[in-house]
Amino acid sequence: MLARLFPDRSVQRLTRCIVGLAFFGLGISMFVTASLGLAPWDVFHQGVSRHTGLALGWVIEIVGFLLLLLWIPLRQRPGVGTILNALEIGLVVNVIGDHLPATDRLIPRLFYVVGAVVVIALGSGLYIGAGLGTGPRDGIMVALAARGYSVRVTRTVLELVVMASGIALGGHIGIGTVAFMFGIGPLIHVLIPRLEMAPAPTLAPVS
Repeated sequence: MLARLFPDRSVQRLTRCIVGLAFFGLGISMFVTASLGLAPWDVFHQGVSRHTGLALGWVIEIVGFLLLLLWIPLRQRPGVGTILNALEIGLVVNVIGDHLPATDRLIPRLFYVVGAVVVIALGSGLYIGAGLGTGPRDGIMVALAARGYSVRVTRTVLELVVMASGIALGGHIGIGTVAFMFGIGPLIHVLIPRLEMAPAPTLAPVS
């Protein structure tokens, strides 16, 4: 009956998307708590946060929606997952960011970094596998790739520019930044095939 009501497993896709984005927000919060460096985009978000006084989560949301404006000239169409991405990740960071136990000891902080990379990779796999649309940041790279630009080069250049801007604004880089840049790709490569939802099979008509 559920298959007939939701032929493309919309409820399952939406659930996976929401859970995946929550994991993404948790991972960012773990990086912040570790205080050993953030992912390139979050270095920028942190720098903006420090200059504006806005909470990190609000900055993530504002930047996400501003990036969606760039989708208009690029003729990208947002999906449900795109809007949820712009809303949910920052909200999760604001809700749980200050509630994770912090420590000055290096070993627990390193565990936070490793855990953050794994949690974000898992969240990315669930979110991407749900097939409800790319995030505001990835959508720009998808649009440029459709115009013949290399995804790898575009992503690298964009993240380097964003990270450099974040450093100039006072964002924090460190071993966490390196762990994210080198760890997230291989983990997502392994997880996405296992978490991607295949198209729902065609149902035979009911006589």
